[in-house]
Amino acid sequence: MILQSVKMAWKSITSHKMRSFLTMLGIIIGIFALVVLVSLVDGASSTITDSVNSMGTNMISVSVADDHSRPIKMEDLQEIRDLSTVDEVAPSVNAQITATGAHGSETVMATGTTAGYADIENLTIDTGRFLMKPDVDNSSNVVVINAALATDVMGRTDVTGETIRLNGRNFLIVGVLKKNDSDSMMSAFTGQYAAYVPFPSLVRLSSMLSYDVTSFELSAAGDDTKAAQSDIEDYLLARFDNDDKAYTLFNMSQVADTMNTVMSTLSLLLGGIAAISLLVGGIGIMNMMLVSVTERTREIGLRKALGAEPRRIQIQFLMESILLSLIGGAIGIVFGLLIAFIGSSVLNTTFRISYGAIALGAGFSAAVGIIFGWMPAKRASELNPIDALRAD
Repeated sequence: MILQSVKMAWKSITSHKMRSFLTMLGIIIGIFALVVLVSLVDGASSTITDSVNSMGTNMISVSVADDHSRPIKMEDLQEIRDLSTVDEVAPSVNAQITATGAHGSETVMATGTTAGYADIENLTIDTGRFLMKPDVDNSSNVVVINAALATDVMGRTDVTGETIRLNGRNFLIVGVLKKNDSDSMMSAFTGQYAAYVPFPSLVRLSSMLSYDVTSFELSAAGDDTKAAQSDIEDYLLARFDNDDKAYTLFNMSQVADTMNTVMSTLSLLLGGIAAISLLVGGIGIMNMMLVSVTERTREIGLRKALGAEPRRIQIQFLMESILLSLIGGAIGIVFGLLIAFIGSSVLNTTFRISYGAIALGAGFSAAVGIIFGWMPAKRASELNPIDALRAD
């Protein structure tokens, strides 16, 4: 009985192709929005989580806007390091420089820092080493670069021990980061290329910098970020005359929370579009099914006169509504996954085929077909055969 109802429903849909397509359009748009929403949000959330985890959720960044004539010096960072809630601390001062090698020249946002920076940022060295304490103490002309800079300026990544020119000065490359570290969340701030030099060496390279530490990063001991943040705020308030606007402080957990809030807002927006589209699509299906019942009144009367049960007629029209909705849902799912894939490539986020999104799309399609097809199917099953046969 079900198979026969499906065949008859398919025949009815294909006999009015344009009308059926226009009826499905609301379902297509609704399911399309739903699939894109779930796929992109899942992918973006996964990318954000991976980036934050790769950098460490225990990292805190501090920027000083007004030092109240009491600038933080390198030796002051030792006081912060001595706090029981702090594991490591390092300056993180940036300057735009020009890097020149055998293969070309690129503009780089260089970071002036110390040995502890690699542990705070969870940087992984591919070849060579990171900066060491003697490099900082001696203001050595050494540099650690990322894989992208090594490839585009030096022509390859195995360049440890070679010389690169930074703002016209020769620097010895002592290490190259692993490629995945070049694509971390910090690339949003530093750009595609990264170079790490001893803090005093970067001050010599850039006339825009001084030996005052205007920004630094630290890692919380035992991953207790809240305790570390509280202690560092107390330290800064005491230093800057209780002026909480003298500095800006944030941790990676806050960054992740902010990004997740943005994704949640986007989810609500696209979810609203999907819900409205599905509602419009459902009303369209109900309208078409009511028209179909009217057009086939004599057919329904004839079938009833020949002994067809009301239940069979109801199932046939309900099946037509469900099939119409499922076809629209299938089209929406295919286009949704395609756009989600393209969107993930453009946004440089992870794309994963979300089977949950597919199941959700199929489930919503079937539900819309049942809910909005029930009344027309019920009306068809309740038609009086004598009145139906008399209909024009």
